[in-house]
Amino acid sequence: MTVIALTGAAGRLGGYLREALAKRADKVILTDRVSPEGLRANEEFRQAELDDYDAVHAALAGADVVLHFGAIADEAPWDEIWGPNFVGARNVWEAAHQHGIRRVIYASSIHAVGMYPRTQRIGVDTPHYPDSFYGLSKCFAENLGRLYWEKRGIESVMLRIYSCAQPNNERSLGVWLSPRDLVQLVEKSLDCPIVGCSVVYGVSANSRCPVSNEGAKFLGYEPVDNAEEFAPEILAAAKPDPSDKAQLHHGNVFATGDLGVSAVALMGRAEDGEG
Repeated sequence: MTVIALTGAAGRLGGYLREALAKRADKVILTDRVSPEGLRANEEFRQAELDDYDAVHAALAGADVVLHFGAIADEAPWDEIWGPNFVGARNVWEAAHQHGIRRVIYASSIHAVGMYPRTQRIGVDTPHYPDSFYGLSKCFAENLGRLYWEKRGIESVMLRIYSCAQPNNERSLGVWLSPRDLVQLVEKSLDCPIVGCSVVYGVSANSRCPVSNEGAKFLGYEPVDNAEEFAPEILAAAKPDPSDKAQLHHGNVFATGDLGVSAVALMGRAEDGEG
C-alpha cells in the first residue's frame, strides 16, 4: 500500500489521522471542500464536493485504498444531507470500483443503530435501527459497501464511531474513542489481510462500554485507553435524569430530536466523531 486517499481531510478526525497516514504511505491524497492546513511533503490536496462524481473520481485517482471520512456529521434537513452523505457515499464506492481500489474504510456511526436502548448491549451483527436522517445515511453507506463487496469485490470496514470528543458527561464514560485508539483502529483496518465487508465499533477500552466488538476480533484491534480516568470528576458533577429520554438510547439526542434538526445544537457542544 503506497497511496492512501482520505476524504473529509480538513475535519478533526482527519486531522487525528494525517500524521500516522503520512508515516506509512508513500503518498496521501487529502480531499475535502477546503484544504487542510500544513501539508506534509507526501500529502497532496485535491478539492472535491462529495456529491460531484467527476470531482470525486478525479480526487481518488491513483489511490490504493480510501478512508471515507467526509460527510455532514450532524442531523440536517433531507435536502442538505442527501448530497454529501448519500450521493457522496455512492460516488466514493463507484469511483473506487472504476479505479480498481481494493478497500474502503468508512467512518460510519453509532447512529446507524442509535434507536436501541442503552440497556441493550449491541454487537457488530445487530440489525440497523437508525435514529435520524444522519443515521439512515450511515445505514445506506454500510449496505452500499456490502453491495459493492458482493457484486464488485471491494472490501470495506465500517467503523461505527461513537464519540471522539473529550469525555465530559456520564454517557461519554462508556462511548469515548481516544484519538490514539482511532489511529490504531484505522491502521488495523488497513493491515488486516482479508476483511470482506466488516463492522467494528469505534470505542476505546472503556469499563462502561455499551457495545461489543467480539465479532470483529479478527481485525486485531486492541484499544488501550479507558475513559474511567475521567470518571471521578464527571460523576461528582453528574445529575442523572431518568426522565430524559435521550439518555435511554444509544443515539442520545439524535434519537429524540426531530428529523432534520441539528443534534449538535441540541447537545450544546460538538460531539466530535459522532459520525
